[in-house]
Amino acid sequence: MAKDASQSEVSSVVSHLIDFLNASPTAFHAVDEAKKQLRSAGYSQVSEREDWKLEAGKKYFFTRNHSTIVAFAIGKKYVAGNGFHIVGAHTDSPCLKLKPVTKVAKGGYLEVGVQTYGGGLWHTWFDRDLAVAGRLIIREEKDGAVSYSHHLVRIEEPIMRIPTLAIHLDRDVNDGFKANTQSHLLPVLATSIKADLSKVVSENGGVESGPQTDKKEADKRIVTNISKHHMLLLQLLASQIGCKPDDICDFDLQACDTQPSIIAGATKEFIFSGRLDNLCMSFCSLKALIDSTSSESSLEDETGVRLVALFDHEEVGSNSAQGAGSPVMLDSLSRITDSFGPDSKLLEKTIQRSFLVSADMAHALHPNYMDKHEDNHQPKMHGGLVIKHNANQRYATNAVTSFIFKEIAAKHNLPIQEFVVRNDMPCGSTIGPILASGVGIRTVDVGSPQLSMHSIREMCAVDDVKHSYEHFKAYFQEFSHLDAKMTVDV
Repeated sequence: MAKDASQSEVSSVVSHLIDFLNASPTAFHAVDEAKKQLRSAGYSQVSEREDWKLEAGKKYFFTRNHSTIVAFAIGKKYVAGNGFHIVGAHTDSPCLKLKPVTKVAKGGYLEVGVQTYGGGLWHTWFDRDLAVAGRLIIREEKDGAVSYSHHLVRIEEPIMRIPTLAIHLDRDVNDGFKANTQSHLLPVLATSIKADLSKVVSENGGVESGPQTDKKEADKRIVTNISKHHMLLLQLLASQIGCKPDDICDFDLQACDTQPSIIAGATKEFIFSGRLDNLCMSFCSLKALIDSTSSESSLEDETGVRLVALFDHEEVGSNSAQGAGSPVMLDSLSRITDSFGPDSKLLEKTIQRSFLVSADMAHALHPNYMDKHEDNHQPKMHGGLVIKHNANQRYATNAVTSFIFKEIAAKHNLPIQEFVVRNDMPCGSTIGPILASGVGIRTVDVGSPQLSMHSIREMCAVDDVKHSYEHFKAYFQEFSHLDAKMTVDV
């Protein structure tokens, strides 16, 4: 019976992850989905533009740019100066983002101009059925007053493709395929002749009534838009949210794979999906926070603040107003602390009593490239979360932070693994060192093992999703008690 219950729990967590992945083609959609889950769990939204009136025992969240989200639950025994236990992850993944001017026409085809975002495995984007998603800035007019709003948009059906060149025209392609990202990585939207036949005449999509000056303004906007973008693309986007093409003022859009995330493998042990790096860790940390604060008594004995921060722009260095390199984390700690005690010296005490788990997917041992891993550090599927180490501080883990995370695993009989990159290979990095150095917070870098990182289609193990969720949940529930037993700077 216990085994059946355990399997049912795995199925539930993984099923919810699949739903989260399929609802989150972009960072904007991932944040929107996170907001829905938090609201359903009783979290209240606060705005960075307003004063905060926080209460012990209550749960809150805020967003920045709608691509970064911070959620936190305040213990009933919390007082200003106590520590925060945090899990940080990121919402973005390598992708092809639409350029400010997307209109490309050549050889009788309509193509869409894109720019590479992050360090993607770009060859995996060829011959995939692609859609478009992101956000639009829309002009809205009501009772003569004009306003502008942000709308999420998603075209779910495949409307684009980046075709490879036939081998007959490139006989050496199997000796090493290398695409030019400027000239070869252009999605085909339509042929010119079919686009012309299906095109709606601009006046039919214009303003049907109203003053002549309004019509002139609308015509001017549509002329500006179609000089930058194919009318066909604008019409597809406008139809998704029920506006007119000339109401689209600007956008943040990207190409998206249309193949859904699934549980797969001969024994259904894997997840095949895009954006596992890092929506898998984002989901597991968020669900762990929600479930660790779900009951009336969850925060009764909590002396600290449990917090999850999901940042944008990790894949490009985190240097943005909503990245981990911004003041988002420090602002969060400061504003929450100040709500309970205005003494500015309390923040420094808070930081030294706090702990960050930087959660970003890890490299599983690849059976076809085993020499790419150091012999004594070979993370495997189903082996649990991976603690990442690097002497040159590409990861922020040290003996103290590693011990704390391993101690939680031992107490709950959770598997744990460790990773060090080979000495003759460069090491990647995470938000961990950025926050550790920028805020001064103790940090451990961890991640669930996966294959095909930064491909349009990645894979991880079902069991590791459950291990990650359980580990994060135990960390939220027990860190305050464990940290009280730890002595270092005395």
